[in-house]
Amino acid sequence: MLDAAATAAAASPEGAPPIERRRRLSQAALAVTNQKVRRAYSPVVIAGVVRLADFMLLSFVGIALYIGYMVPLTGFHWEYVAAICGMTVAAVVCFQAADIYQVQVFRGQLRQMTRMISSWAFVFLLFIGASFFAKLGSEISRLWLSAFFFIGLGVLVAERLFLRAMVRSWARQGRLDRRTIVVGSDKNGEQLIEALNAQDDSDLDILGVFDDRNDSRALDTCAGSAKLGKVDDIVEFARRTRIDLVLFALPISAETRILEMLKKLWVLPVDIRLSAHTNKLRFRPRSYSYLGKVPTLDVFEAPITDWDLVMKWLFDHVVGAVILLLALPVMALVALAIKLDSPGPVLFRQKRFGFNNERIDVFKFRSLYHHHADPTASKVVTKNDSRVTRVGRFIRKSSLDELPQLFNVVFKSNLSLVGPRPHAVQGKLQSQLFDEAVDGYFARHRVKPGITGWAQINGWRGEVDSEEKIQKRVEFDLYYIENWSVLFDLYILLKTPLALISKNENAY
Repeated sequence: MLDAAATAAAASPEGAPPIERRRRLSQAALAVTNQKVRRAYSPVVIAGVVRLADFMLLSFVGIALYIGYMVPLTGFHWEYVAAICGMTVAAVVCFQAADIYQVQVFRGQLRQMTRMISSWAFVFLLFIGASFFAKLGSEISRLWLSAFFFIGLGVLVAERLFLRAMVRSWARQGRLDRRTIVVGSDKNGEQLIEALNAQDDSDLDILGVFDDRNDSRALDTCAGSAKLGKVDDIVEFARRTRIDLVLFALPISAETRILEMLKKLWVLPVDIRLSAHTNKLRFRPRSYSYLGKVPTLDVFEAPITDWDLVMKWLFDHVVGAVILLLALPVMALVALAIKLDSPGPVLFRQKRFGFNNERIDVFKFRSLYHHHADPTASKVVTKNDSRVTRVGRFIRKSSLDELPQLFNVVFKSNLSLVGPRPHAVQGKLQSQLFDEAVDGYFARHRVKPGITGWAQINGWRGEVDSEEKIQKRVEFDLYYIENWSVLFDLYILLKTPLALISKNENAY
C-alpha cells in the first residue's frame, strides 16, 4: 500500500514537482527507522589494522633499541634489522594462531593478555633456540634482547588497553553490531531468535521480524522481537535504516515461498542467509556459515565489503583528486563559456539515486536555459531539444557537463569514479518510471553509483527512449557489480575517453 505522498503525486496538477512514492510502514517499523544509527565498522578491517599496528610497533621498538644501543658499540648491520623484522612477523603469526585477532577478543582483557604474553614469549624462545643452534649466541646482546622483550611487551599491552577502550566505545555506539531482521514470525522464528540471543559475545542486533501471514501461525512478538510488517515492507525498511543481515527462519522445504521472497529482496545491499537450525536434512559442516553456533546457508552476500570497500574508497579519493586537479583548467573554461552563453548559474544540483536508493544531490554544469531547469529530470532531454543551450549541446555530447561530479567523489563521497550511473529519481521510459519498466532495477543500487561505468563504455549512455536501452544498462551494471575489482575500475576509467569519442550517438 502506498502512503498519502503517492496519492498526492497522482493528484498533483501538471507542472508541479512530482512527489516521490514511499511505502507506508507500521508504527513499530517506524520506531526502529527513526532511531539514530551510526555507520558500521568492519571487524575484518579492524583485525587487519591491528595486525599492521602490531607489526609496525614491534618493528619500531626493536629497531629503535638497536640503533640507540647496539649501533654506537658495534656499528650498523642489516642482519639485525632482518632478524627484528623476522621476529615481528613471527609474533603476528603466533598471535593469529592464538586466535586473538577477533573483535570479541579485543573487547575482553584477561584472555587476550594471557594469549598475547604467551605468544610473545614463545617467539623469543624460538629466536634464542635458533641462534643457539646457529652458534650466534655470542654475537647477540642479551641486554638488547631483554629490552626488546620487555619494552615490546609493554607497548603491546598499552596498545591492547587502548584498543579495548576503542572497541567498547564502538560497541556502545552500535558500530560493531550486525543489524538483523528475521523473516518468519512463527515457532521456527521464535526458536531461531532464542538461539541467537542465548549466545555470549554475539554481535547480532535483532531489530524485529517480518511475515506475510496474518493467521494463527504468525506471532505478533517472537522471543521479545516485535513483528514489524510484511516481506514487501523490508525493501522500504532497509532504505530508511541500516540493515546488515536478513535471516530466513523458514525451513528449506518452503522452497516456493523462499524464492518468491528472494525475488523481492535480492536488490538490497545486505547479506541474506537461510537458517538451518530446524532442518532435518544436514549437510557437511563446511557447507554452513555460522552465527555463533547457529548454522546458516548463504544465499546472497553484500557486494564490495571489508577490504574491497577500503580499496575502492582509496581508489576514488586518490585517483579522483588527481583527475580533479588535472581537470580544473578545463572546468574553468567550461564555466566561463556557460556564463557567457546564457544567464544563470554555472552549476546546478540534480536529485539522483545513490547507494541503497538514497537520494543524493549530484553536481553538473548547467546545459539547459535557466528558466527550463529540471532538477528531477522529469522530462528527458531529446535530440534538438530547445531547452539545451549552445554550449550545453557541446558539453552534453562530450560529457564535460559531468566533470563537477568529481566534487561528489572527492569531497562528498556519495559517488564513485566507476559504478552504475546515477539515474534521476523521476527518470522515465515513456510514462513508466525505470523501476517499473525493468525487473530488478534497484539491484544496481547495491553499490555506490559512479561518474562512468561498464554500461557507458559499451555504448549504453544518453537518452533512454526504448526498453532495450534501460534493460541493457541494468544488465551491464549488474555484471559490473558481480565482477568488481580495482583493476576492472581502472580498465573502465582508461577506456572512458575513447568511449566518449566513439560511442556518443545517444548523447544529446
